[in-house]
Amino acid sequence: MFSFQIGRSESKFIENIVDAISGHVNKAKYPVHEEKSPKQNVVELLGVGKMHYGCKHYRSRCKIRTPCCNKIYSCRYCHNEATSNHELIRYEVQQVICSICDKEQPAAQVCTNCGVCMGEYYCNICKLYDDDTTKQQFHCHQCGICRLGGRENYSHCKKCGGCLENFLRDNHTCVNLRQDCPICDEFLFESMKEFKPMNCGHIIHVECYDKMVKCGITICPVCSK
Repeated sequence: MFSFQIGRSESKFIENIVDAISGHVNKAKYPVHEEKSPKQNVVELLGVGKMHYGCKHYRSRCKIRTPCCNKIYSCRYCHNEATSNHELIRYEVQQVICSICDKEQPAAQVCTNCGVCMGEYYCNICKLYDDDTTKQQFHCHQCGICRLGGRENYSHCKKCGGCLENFLRDNHTCVNLRQDCPICDEFLFESMKEFKPMNCGHIIHVECYDKMVKCGITICPVCSK
């Protein structure tokens, strides 16, 4: 059996070759990713769970604790549908529960515990959370509630007491918007659905009006005009 010794310089040379080969293999198997900036990390954290939580009314990443009955619901509409003897006053909501980490906390847009954004759209007045910003939500201070469709597309009519699309601003008969739809009986002033004035001036949901026309009815169900 033969034996030989490797000098210090030769040993170091071999180590360098092994390290180089190992490094090449590791880079091929496990590519090095650039570190993200703190801003990128914050943006990603804020977006965790977006559009994956909520109810049939709103996509949000929190639930509300109702001050009237001290129960937890996904939104104001969910509370009102489950309760027959009272309705939730939106402005009185103070506490919310994050859907990501289950932390209960004072109402705010960003969770104080996990840092997630609980609603891409958030109204601190109405305590409204919604990730679906395609609705183009905005708060009308004169109405006192949040509206849909984009602030730039609507004008508030003081006589009607509500917001109407811009094309109706100078072309409508003023009527009190605080009334129920004559077809489905939903309170129009707070409705999430689009509504329109009929020729007589009475207000009706667009979808209710379309259904009525399909049935061959073209006169107002309120005044028969």
